[in-house]
Amino acid sequence: MEVVSGVPLTRRHEVRHCAWCGRPLPDSGRIGRPRRYCAQPCRQRAYERRAQVQRGGLPEDAVVLSAAELADLQDRLFQLRCAAEDVMTAAEDGAELSELRRMAAGLVDSARGLERLR
Repeated sequence: MEVVSGVPLTRRHEVRHCAWCGRPLPDSGRIGRPRRYCAQPCRQRAYERRAQVQRGGLPEDAVVLSAAELADLQDRLFQLRCAAEDVMTAAEDGAELSELRRMAAGLVDSARGLERLR
């Protein structure tokens, strides 16, 4: 990304994700408003969720998770913490640079998994 005076000029090469399911969105190369959803069913589910939130009197920016979704998120957060602790322990124990790089890559993979809430 090209930066001028600390301000990014474009984000075209940044991977965007579906606002409902989290799948990567294809770069359509179109001009105009960028896509938010990968397909019509995701758009419909997002609309239904927004309507439920409005009927329930929750704030517009409320995030509603089922018990299963919350448990899954908590599991993934635990995995991320464990991976970070493993990297820290290995660094303190004087692990080789190649081993630390491998572990850091696993940490990044765990963090990427957290980007998707659904």
